[in-house]
Amino acid sequence: MAETIPEDVKEDLKKACTLHQRASSDYKKCLDFNKVMADLLGRLEDADCSRTADRVMTILLDCNPRDGAHCDKATLIGEKMKKFEKS
Repeated sequence: MAETIPEDVKEDLKKACTLHQRASSDYKKCLDFNKVMADLLGRLEDADCSRTADRVMTILLDCNPRDGAHCDKATLIGEKMKKFEKS
């Protein structure tokens, strides 16, 4: 059975995808992306969208913003975010 993700959450996931494209080389945007994804995780859990919440959690586990360092997992996270754009 497919999950029914609320439209506002879908829109925010798309915005997060765009934000991540700009975040990999900008620490402040990377922090913003991490906060947006953490917020989305809570909203998905509240909406009982467990599968999608699990996907967001996996991204958060890989997303570790560090000041002055390039993101080692930017490509991996970018690929995961592209899957949200397609859904």
